[in-house]
Amino acid sequence: MTDLSKMPLKAPGKGRGILDAIRNWYLLRLLVDKEIQVRYRGSVLGIFWSYIKPAIQFLVFYIAMGLFLGLERGLQNYSVYLFAGMIVINFFSEGFGNGARSMVVNSALIRKIYLPRELFSISTVWVALVHFIPQIAIMVIACLFVGWHPSLLGIAAIAAGMLIVMLLSYGLGLIFGVANVFFRDSENIVDMLLMVATWSAPVLYSWTMVRDTLYPWVLNIYLYNPLTIAVELFHYGFWWATLSPEQQALPTAEVIPHLFSFWTPMALLISLVTIFIGDALFRKFEGNFAQEL
Repeated sequence: MTDLSKMPLKAPGKGRGILDAIRNWYLLRLLVDKEIQVRYRGSVLGIFWSYIKPAIQFLVFYIAMGLFLGLERGLQNYSVYLFAGMIVINFFSEGFGNGARSMVVNSALIRKIYLPRELFSISTVWVALVHFIPQIAIMVIACLFVGWHPSLLGIAAIAAGMLIVMLLSYGLGLIFGVANVFFRDSENIVDMLLMVATWSAPVLYSWTMVRDTLYPWVLNIYLYNPLTIAVELFHYGFWWATLSPEQQALPTAEVIPHLFSFWTPMALLISLVTIFIGDALFRKFEGNFAQEL
């Protein structure tokens, strides 16, 4: 029998950040399963909403931007370009939005028992990933129909884009998840950020429009947005690989200079910094969560 008197004492309720996800993988899996079951409880279509909602959103934007405003004439395979950017923003919006509300949504658990609370934020990113996979499947099928020629660099670009979005949504979810415990106005800020997210990255338009229309310093700020780089990585992996060599040489198909050598590592670094800030805030204030909730 173990002599408990000789075991080292540990401070109760002390989280270890992302290490808790590694050491409590079974808890993370349970939280993800719970979230998916709760979300689709009583739903007839269930997980198929992951296909339906992006399809409706795509049709609305394609008709409005591609047909009515004529962007389809300026960008070859505009439907692929649009959907590639949309699924990135949808992935980010779900991971970040639900992460920012995760502490309040799980307030009953936080008040009653102790479990690693950062798992709530991590689980929202995994749930977003579950809904993101069907959209990726649709993207691949659509690209194959229009002559997709994937390359190793293109696949790596897609993987890097996914990683950027996962890290960024997790980091921002941590920051605003903490803020939302103490200031419920944070939810309104999150809603505004999500509303702007679609327009802050080259989802509906080409990044060259920003370069050719605005000041160079504005373009620099624009490129430091990790979402801009993530969307362009998806465009490179999916859309650019559907173009012919002649179409790839057009000005509208120009790839961001130094996309892989500078901007992708910079986007990853900025995303990691948000996680570092969010984790520091979480560790500092998580001891007050129960009483504030």
